[in-house]
Formats: sequence, C-alpha cells, structure tokens
Amino acid sequence: MQTFISDSEAETGRIAQEICKKIPSGSLVLFTGDMGAGKTTFMRGALQAYGNDAFVSSPTFALVNDYGGDPHIYHFDMYRVDSVEDLFSTGFFDYLGADSILFVEWSENIRSFLSPPFFEIDIAKTPAETQRIITVKGSGF
Repeated sequence: MQTFISDSEAETGRIAQEICKKIPSGSLVLFTGDMGAGKTTFMRGALQAYGNDAFVSSPTFALVNDYGGDPHIYHFDMYRVDSVEDLFSTGFFDYLGADSILFVEWSENIRSFLSPPFFEIDIAKTPAETQRIITVKGSGF
C-alpha cells in the first residue's frame, strides 16, 4: 500500500501519472471516493501517463468512456449498477483483455462480483478544500 497527498488538481494529475507507470496493460483499476473527490481528475493524469490526450469526462450517464490508445483505456462508472445482472448487462466482462486497462468508478457497487488481482485507488477529501489523500493498493504498491 502506498499513500500520496495532493494539494491541487495539477498535483493529483502528476500523482496519477506516477501511479499509472506501475499499472500494466491487462489491469483492472478500482476507484473509491466520494462524489467530487477527484476520480475524473485522476483519470486525466492516468491518460497522460499512457500517452493519451483524449478529452476526459465522467462516464456517469454513458456508463463507459472508451479512450482508445495503447493500451486501450476504458473508464466505467458503476454508480447505478448494484447487482450482478446489472453488471453483465453493461458488457463489462467483454472489455477485459490483455491489451486494455479498465478504470472503474464507484467500484464498491460491484466489488463483490470481481476476483483479484486488481489495483485499488481510494481518493479521499480532507478538511482543506483542495487537498486529497490518494491510497493505492495492488502489486508494486
């Protein structure tokens, strides 16, 4: 486990780049964190780590954003998914592959349906408005 402290959105992006250098193709990355904690901000930095300059937005309504690239990056939002049937209906398992990385927001809603290995990234707000605590668990952390 490794913990990082971010004092700004730009720093969250830099931390994401550092973390993602250790996340290989074929990985599943599970995010937790309150709404507005910085998961989408983290994704911007993650894409930069993989040399991808796609526009990042929260996949709240689309359920999945496909950013392409090498590795192929998918960004899921499981906020409204709370059963294994819902999860299968998203096609989630069809996206898993050696040439892709899946980043999943609101992963706590589907965690019981997943098997390790995966990376876990928690982004927590602090009383300081722009400060975040980013905790990473998984191989290499």
